[in-house]
Amino acid sequence: MTTTAVIPIKQLAHAKQRLSGLLSEQERSDLFRAMVEDVLVVVEVCPLIDEILVVTSDAEVQNLALSFGAKIMAEPVNPGLITAVTAAATRLGDNGADTLVFLPGDIPLVSPEELEVVLDGFGASDLPEFHIVPAADLGGSNCVACSPPDCMTFGFGEDSFRRHLRIAEDLGIVPTVTHLLGIGLDVDTPLDLEKMIEVLCTSEQQKATFKYLLDSGIVERINPELLRLNA
Repeated sequence: MTTTAVIPIKQLAHAKQRLSGLLSEQERSDLFRAMVEDVLVVVEVCPLIDEILVVTSDAEVQNLALSFGAKIMAEPVNPGLITAVTAAATRLGDNGADTLVFLPGDIPLVSPEELEVVLDGFGASDLPEFHIVPAADLGGSNCVACSPPDCMTFGFGEDSFRRHLRIAEDLGIVPTVTHLLGIGLDVDTPLDLEKMIEVLCTSEQQKATFKYLLDSGIVERINPELLRLNA
């Protein structure tokens, strides 16, 4: 059984536009890079993942991914998350991989244990399998696993969690849903960032994201009281 983690990453520049009222362009770029690093750290150490495929055309992301032993796939000519994951699924299916597990780059609270929950026993059936972890608000699809890799038609975007369930059912696949705290929290809005900082301040996990937020002064700017309580 070969399981490949697929992580599509757009350009670091101009990342996380919805945080523009809170963070500068450079801060947003640096924060996103740190989050991507945390995701790569977890994927690399997860015993149920055999290889990493990062879909990106950003040179800095490519260098970061290569340092974790990842393979690189250029973004498709037509940009977008659906086309990126679809292209990766086609490539993996053609190469005989057994399972694809998609992860975005902005879920730094993901842990190896959560990935094991998603992947333990997955892909053992002779029938196509689809496992999904929704965002905390049940809107987005923060992790999807497919076996074989190209068994699904992807529907990322607004309300994609429910859309993916409908697509799976239309394809005759019985979807499995798991709710996980770390994977469920992606960082798009100021409220997401505040929630993540609160969790990281009370966590023993060593995260590049939290180190950057501390060293840059962003934590002190956003929630100085939380820093004092955890001093």
